[in-house]
Amino acid sequence: MRFGVVTFPGSNCDYDALMVVRDQLHHDAEFVWHKNSDLSAVDCVILPGGFSYGDYLRTGAIARYSPVMKSVIRFANEGGLVIGICNGFQVLLESGLLPGAMLRNRKLRFVCKQVYLRCETSDSPFSNQIRVGDVLKIPIAHTDGNYYWNEDGVGDHEDNKQVIFRYCDARGSITDESNPNGSINNIAGICNKTRNVFGMMPHPERASEELLGSADGLRVFQSIVAFAKAGVAV
Repeated sequence: MRFGVVTFPGSNCDYDALMVVRDQLHHDAEFVWHKNSDLSAVDCVILPGGFSYGDYLRTGAIARYSPVMKSVIRFANEGGLVIGICNGFQVLLESGLLPGAMLRNRKLRFVCKQVYLRCETSDSPFSNQIRVGDVLKIPIAHTDGNYYWNEDGVGDHEDNKQVIFRYCDARGSITDESNPNGSINNIAGICNKTRNVFGMMPHPERASEELLGSADGLRVFQSIVAFAKAGVAV
């Protein structure tokens, strides 16, 4: 399997993402510069975390117009797997590949810490190696991670099982205290209706081996590989 890690000016988690799939999972990975448009050799696109274009205007708003995003949008619309992490999630929202928007954290501060996530569905290319109810320990690092959508939209997310991860406490309880940014319904990660595009604010690439304090994030990438090996249509 071959991963393409998109690099925007200001990306700073691109090397982390590439090293996970190359060094931990032993799959091919290459950087895709934001001015490039050829994704023909890629099976999964990773939009990494960072501060694309300095996060001017809104987070992800300028990156959405990078030349590579035309190809990413086409790739996704044709069923290709796309995962956006933190800033990459924000880019997916701005590009319309995922519904909703990111607001400033409710305490209006940058938050960088370990959080707990509860898996809400195993029925996705990004969570099939995680059991429903499993609790993962994965770090966050963001200022604009307060996911919002209107009540009807969020209701559709819930009905369609598009919510893949929620913020929780260490025991898996969904509480307001365990919500680090005010995200509606404690949503930490969602997919689109066709389930091939996924965005999450926590950083699974920063929780890929025990040396980093947790290897729970590796299960997200293992799920992608398992899905691809199975050859199942999304």
